[in-house]
Amino acid sequence: MAAIGVSLFTTRITHRKKRLVAGKFKVSSISVKQSTESKRKQVEKQSVTKETTTTTIPKAFDESEIEQLSVKDYLERAKEMIKSDGGPPRWFSPLECGARWNHSPLLLFLPGVDGIGLGLIMNHQRLGKIFDIWCLHIPVMDRTPFEDLVRLVERTVKSESSRSPNRPIYLVGESFGGCLALAVAARNPTADLMLILVNPATSLSKSQLRPLLPLLPVLEAMPEQLHVGFPYILGLVAGDPFRMMMATIEKGLPLQQTVVELSENLAATLPSLSVVADILPRESLPWKLQILKSAASFANSRIHAIKAETLILASGKDQLLPSLEEAERLYHLLPTCQIRKFNDSGHALLMEGGVDLVTIIKGAGFYRRTRKIDYVSDFMPPTPSEFKQVYDSWYRLVDIALSPVMLSTLDDGKIVRGLAGIPQKGPVVLVGYHMLLGLELGPLFNRFLYEKNILLRGMAHPLMFGKNWERSLLDYSSFDLYRIMGGVPVSPSNFYKLLSQNSHVLLYPGGVREALHRKGEEYKLFWPLQSEFVRMAARFGATIIPFGVIGEDDILNLIIDYDDFLKIPFVKSLIEEINDGRVRRLRDEINGEVAKEDIYFPGVLPKLPGRFYFLFGKPIDTQARTEELQDRERAHELYIHVKSEVERNIAYLKEKREKDPYRTFLSRLIYQAIHGSATEVPTFEV
Repeated sequence: MAAIGVSLFTTRITHRKKRLVAGKFKVSSISVKQSTESKRKQVEKQSVTKETTTTTIPKAFDESEIEQLSVKDYLERAKEMIKSDGGPPRWFSPLECGARWNHSPLLLFLPGVDGIGLGLIMNHQRLGKIFDIWCLHIPVMDRTPFEDLVRLVERTVKSESSRSPNRPIYLVGESFGGCLALAVAARNPTADLMLILVNPATSLSKSQLRPLLPLLPVLEAMPEQLHVGFPYILGLVAGDPFRMMMATIEKGLPLQQTVVELSENLAATLPSLSVVADILPRESLPWKLQILKSAASFANSRIHAIKAETLILASGKDQLLPSLEEAERLYHLLPTCQIRKFNDSGHALLMEGGVDLVTIIKGAGFYRRTRKIDYVSDFMPPTPSEFKQVYDSWYRLVDIALSPVMLSTLDDGKIVRGLAGIPQKGPVVLVGYHMLLGLELGPLFNRFLYEKNILLRGMAHPLMFGKNWERSLLDYSSFDLYRIMGGVPVSPSNFYKLLSQNSHVLLYPGGVREALHRKGEEYKLFWPLQSEFVRMAARFGATIIPFGVIGEDDILNLIIDYDDFLKIPFVKSLIEEINDGRVRRLRDEINGEVAKEDIYFPGVLPKLPGRFYFLFGKPIDTQARTEELQDRERAHELYIHVKSEVERNIAYLKEKREKDPYRTFLSRLIYQAIHGSATEVPTFEV
């Protein structure tokens, strides 16, 4: 018998883990020292220097070594784990998780009604890099009451909290496990818990299983030969096998190749499908339904006591539970709650393709290693697949439609096409103009990654990280890609941390007022009168690069602005409600236009797209002037100089674009039709 990839241990064994080899338990000690040494060797093996990790995307989260697991792996491992051993419910830790990030928090996975505990198998390897994962296994024939399961998880939470009091504990509950997570959180309101609920079964009273609940005695007495008549029930619980088999097939493949790979997956999986019926045998089904009923009732009666932060993942095509509706209900009952919707997914969400729990957690800003999230030290750089996802969903369209022109200035003052003038080594502070709605961000992030392998850390308004603000958005995940790509709430402390890590920081002194400007104000700077960044940059010897960008007037017409909306009573009231207490004021002590930070959504009409133009000015080295620039007057002089350079860059671009023969979309389309779609479109003479 082959070894399966898990280590098992009961709650009584807190410092030793058991590995299941050839169906037997083998005990091996695991020390913190060994884990740390292993991590150190892994980092050394990657040969990533400090300078490299601070200026480029680190390889600590490289996914090239991650083996893509499938539903076949789930079924094969489940086959071993459902064999009765007479043991109680227990924790196991997947072996494939490997070495973790330093100070990673504990993640307790609470399974669905199947109880196997392998629901995270598609995510084990990526989650294992940032969490210490323990999964709860409830044997198939186990009859432990729900309250006892709650106490088991509760004991673990208290024990591990006492060992690491400054770290949160994540409870990831799937379906039935969601009720279990809510129950534990309700009984421990002061514990530092982070709940992730995947289609929680708190809506059981509205589910497809509701008609079966009064029939529990009948199910117990049902003859063996009728047991094969349960495929519908099993399908509801197990999810859509077609979507699960699609999980390992790469997106974007030609139709013929997709069909071939799907057929191969199906052929490889069919021999293992019989285990699905063994997960919920006839004799266990009445008990499973009964404990599910108890779990839903217990959790719903105690929701008012929950204080933990909660992230709900809800499927739109859940045939077992009304998960989207239930997510909205819980959203209004729980004090700090976020929702991420998956409209095309079924009940077994985490077993389907394209659902990466790490990416979801990063996008929701839901990962922290201490009592308070730190968007600098807790940040995980985007993996190639995450960047591809962001690029395909937004950046690719912008590249094709706008063909952005990037110009930079060398140390001798020569302007060149491309980013050769940008220093590879940080810290670097890029200070510039914020176009309407931040339209320049996509091309900016994309080109720096593509051409320089540099991940910009953009300083953004705190509203983009506020959990309560999401309630005002039509799409709760609207700001997720900014968090994934390294956005940081703007604050002096975060600016300090980024500079200390030698980052390339993107800074917009004009802030919200500039990005949500009024009609006729395009390319006008709304900077504070006082210097805000020079002295801090000089303290770290950072290179300051002023830049200008134009093109918003070539793709959009601003039809209705803030002043127009204030003339409409209903809209005025709505804007006042949105900005009343929900938006944190960054510059209360500053007067003038820059202090007008009201959030609103301008009315715009698109144009046939023109082109974006960027010019990064001559780098300003502050390292030799560190002492001098601590003087406020000297720092202010440099501040004014940087501002004038940004204005000069904008003026240069506005003049030069008039001489660009490929400024219009049609001219670029014709050029690429002749020379190839991958060919870079020329521009004006530099």
